[in-house]
Amino acid sequence: MDPLLAAYLAFTFLLVITPGATTAVVIRNTLAGGTRAGLTAAAGAAAGNTAHACVAGLGVAVLVARQPDLLTVLRIAGALYLSWLGVVTLWAAVRLPDGGVRAPDLGAVAAGQDLPSFREGVAVNLLNPAIASFYLAVVPSFVPAGAPRGWFAVLAACHVLMALACHSVWAVGLDRLRAFFHRPGARRLLQAGTGLALLALAGRVFIS
Repeated sequence: MDPLLAAYLAFTFLLVITPGATTAVVIRNTLAGGTRAGLTAAAGAAAGNTAHACVAGLGVAVLVARQPDLLTVLRIAGALYLSWLGVVTLWAAVRLPDGGVRAPDLGAVAAGQDLPSFREGVAVNLLNPAIASFYLAVVPSFVPAGAPRGWFAVLAACHVLMALACHSVWAVGLDRLRAFFHRPGARRLLQAGTGLALLALAGRVFIS
């Protein structure tokens, strides 16, 4: 394997396995709707990554270099969105007897609930300046001189697929973990922890 490609794959693997805002959103949806909702959120996140890759591939890096305030706007919008999700999650933990964490024995989530999960996954990545910077600056640095046309797309696809796989593992694993939280109080505590994590991530994004 080409050393530069191997370095990119290793770097990307470390990046996607590190929990962040997208992981928190996948966890939030898994708690509320089970594996299906978590996987749907993960698919939405993959769509958001793909959108960033396509935009970067179209040469938007030139525009961002001339208008660096665009990333600042994206950062503030992302922080506000994560804050809103955190507040909603905490409110569910306080207001609902089980914290809004669906018990494992309630069956499959209704198909009509897929769209909100997908939408949250898309939004959290579209509004993430770190992902925008990854595609605008990091991925091009791993494209060797004389690389065939479309090499950027290959590298971007590797990131999208690796992130999707990682988030899917989170969704499946956490859904099985929910079986250990039988008492409503424990489920409320789990939901509250997710809400606090989202607010903490929002603060980190805002001051970064």
